[in-house]
Amino acid sequence: MQLPSLSSAAFLLVLMAGAPAEPAYSTQAVRANPAARVAPAIRVDVNLALLPVTVMDDMGRNVMGLQRDNFRVLDGSKQRPIVSFSRQDAPISVGLVFDCSRSMTDKFKITRLAPAQLFDQLNPQDEAFLVTVSDRPVLRHDFTSHFEDIQSDLVFTYPHGSTSLLDGMYLGLQKLKHAHNPRKALVIVSDGGDNNSRYTMRELSSLAEESDAQIFAICLSYAPATEEEVRGPDLLEKISRLTGGMRFMIADVNVMQSAMARIGITLHNQYVLGIVPPPAAPQGKYRHIKVELVTPVGSPRMQIFARSSYYVP
Repeated sequence: MQLPSLSSAAFLLVLMAGAPAEPAYSTQAVRANPAARVAPAIRVDVNLALLPVTVMDDMGRNVMGLQRDNFRVLDGSKQRPIVSFSRQDAPISVGLVFDCSRSMTDKFKITRLAPAQLFDQLNPQDEAFLVTVSDRPVLRHDFTSHFEDIQSDLVFTYPHGSTSLLDGMYLGLQKLKHAHNPRKALVIVSDGGDNNSRYTMRELSSLAEESDAQIFAICLSYAPATEEEVRGPDLLEKISRLTGGMRFMIADVNVMQSAMARIGITLHNQYVLGIVPPPAAPQGKYRHIKVELVTPVGSPRMQIFARSSYYVP
């Protein structure tokens, strides 16, 4: 399993937009009861960006036990205070996008069994769905907590046709908008080649930036036979890095199960940092953000995985 080397960035975010509410009293009530002037009920909503962050050591193991002071968040060039910090193991919604095109034929017998290792790490409160990709993406199984049903669907699926991988990821991100859990992740399994999508990488990247989902990619790359397969690893690296996820390069399908298990473990072992965007942050724009790790001199080397931007609605 090969993990990408990311120095910094910033992760999954949930934005709850709203303007300050008007005081909850009427002018007539104030005239009738002057005491009402003293304590009006005021509610203030803020745009809170929640940034899940993964930290790993050189062996690819999740690093837990860090504190708020071990992180620094830069919004543009200015540091933003971390107003909330947790290591809460909250329920998560997972979309599995599985390449079932002809190029996967020689790998499929083993790869279709590997998601069981991912599902073994999920909890009963979690949910998942399955999108298969060939000539076009198909929602093969809707949200469920009965993960064995998704596994059965894969066992009785056979590879054929061309590869509409970008379309499959696009469908997966759209489906995650209807998830029941606020934490969301998309897991991609493919050799990376795309030769039949109507969506472009630019369109997919834009949707990924707007979404609050992390993308994890397992790229089966050995002896690429086409130009699409040669470009595949870079495609999956770019989209996973953009969302603060990870790409696993797999040269031997027999070790794919450990990558699936690692993703499952990671989804339930993350830090969540909360920041409030600057008051003057324009709506409808992306803001570049960077999460840095602050550790004492001499600490073991660690990798941090997080988004590089977020969207202000």
